[in-house]
Amino acid sequence: MTFVRHHAIPLPLIGGLASFAFIALLIGGAFVALLTAAADIDLGAVVGDGYIRHVIGFTVWQASLSTLLSVGLGIPVARALARRPNFPGREWLRFLFAMPFLTPVIVAIFGLVAIYGVTGWLNQGLALLDLPQKFYLYGLAGILIAHVFFNMPMVVTLLLPRFEAVPADNWRLASQLGMNSWAIFRVIELPLLRQTLPTIALLVFLLCFVSFVVVLALGGGPAATTLEVAIYQALRFDFDLGRGVSLALLQLAIGAALFGLTRIFERHMPMMPKLRSTVGRPDAAGFVGRVLDPILIAIAALFVALPLLTVVIEGALGSIGEVMSNERLQQGTLRSLGIAALASLLCACLALGISMAARQRGGRTLRWSGAFQAASVGGLVVSPLALGTGLFLLFRPIVDQAWVSYTLVIAMNAIMALPFGLRTLSQAIADAAREDDRLCAALGLAGWNRLRLIDWPKLRKPLGLCLALSFSLALGDLAAIALFGRDGMETLPLLLYQQMGAYHMPDAKVTAALLLLLNFLSYAAIARMVGGHVRR
Repeated sequence: MTFVRHHAIPLPLIGGLASFAFIALLIGGAFVALLTAAADIDLGAVVGDGYIRHVIGFTVWQASLSTLLSVGLGIPVARALARRPNFPGREWLRFLFAMPFLTPVIVAIFGLVAIYGVTGWLNQGLALLDLPQKFYLYGLAGILIAHVFFNMPMVVTLLLPRFEAVPADNWRLASQLGMNSWAIFRVIELPLLRQTLPTIALLVFLLCFVSFVVVLALGGGPAATTLEVAIYQALRFDFDLGRGVSLALLQLAIGAALFGLTRIFERHMPMMPKLRSTVGRPDAAGFVGRVLDPILIAIAALFVALPLLTVVIEGALGSIGEVMSNERLQQGTLRSLGIAALASLLCACLALGISMAARQRGGRTLRWSGAFQAASVGGLVVSPLALGTGLFLLFRPIVDQAWVSYTLVIAMNAIMALPFGLRTLSQAIADAAREDDRLCAALGLAGWNRLRLIDWPKLRKPLGLCLALSFSLALGDLAAIALFGRDGMETLPLLLYQQMGAYHMPDAKVTAALLLLLNFLSYAAIARMVGGHVRR
């Protein structure tokens, strides 16, 4: 008699397959819906339209300028911080540079308008000096300022560890050779930047290329319209499904190509010590280090902090009681919190499933883990409006039902936050597997006992960060709710956008401050409750 041995499918693999299937069906279904709709559309006529060519050209132009400014300003700021490793408030400054990523885009735009708008602080200051020229925020200038506000701190955050990773021996040799700041940059730091800067620049370009809320709020008219805004206008205002589908496919193709380039240029740093070098840089005592660095750091800090402080100040001076008693605001707050909570839970489940399935015992990765990882980056490759257009076509017969709209908004927010949530979990789970799998197998620890005694203490902090990050991103989302929302479905970001568009600035001041406060409080609370207290 022949016995057939059956191998049980591991539970983590089942979770990973379920997560992969959900992502593939959502993104793949949207893509198939776009291709099906495009079969009856003359794509050449749409792309050949003069206005569409202008939109494509402006999209590339503003993304290129935004990348050039963000990276060009981020490099000297990162060098200045690397030269000044011990000044008071340095850690607070690094925390400040992380805040734009968590700040809802529409809230940051409100702060930028309050400073650089027609009646903003800058123009008021120019008026006090009797200067007739007024700064006009809307158009290309406003888009560039907003993109630099969001991306320059990210560039600094990504580059600073690279500058700090230079071995101490290099600084000793540079000091012995009497190298000045320019020579240090050319000989030591520039080769380092060549390995990582292309990836960072392409990432910034991709984020600016698919930017929606910034261009929607600050574009100022047809002359400053990008592909994302053109898709939104075609679906929501012009009811031109053919143009919306064509632009969504074009956006998807360009986004995939850009992301592919980031993977090609991605490099692992050859010198990344776990501890920062304690040897001082020889150029820290020169004119650049002593005089220019503090000025540069102060300007960068003010540029990032002022819009956020403006939101808080304007909100505190507003009619808090009157606005907070508004029923639409109260319902929008509860609606925003509910959507963010469900989206963050879904994002965490998807990230856990993919991360657990992408490794084997001892931390070895499965041969199909690349497919899991590729599916997880859909939030970067697929723009929100392109994905939303496909989902709109897929669920068109029932999309008018409220529960369908809410479900799509939650799913879109989870997918868009997944690349960032997965990054916080995947490495922690891989490290835990590599360190503990053999020991747990030897001790017979498995299931609930292993989770409680071994895995949870190590994974609760990255899991808390994943939940907090995805909750914060979903709470401030405007793209998904703007596409699928309808009367009675306003969230706080959508309500704030409507108030700003209608010039109800007294109400907008309080709404912006409330959204900013909820965002940071919820992030801190979730990270603390799930992640636990970090002992120093």
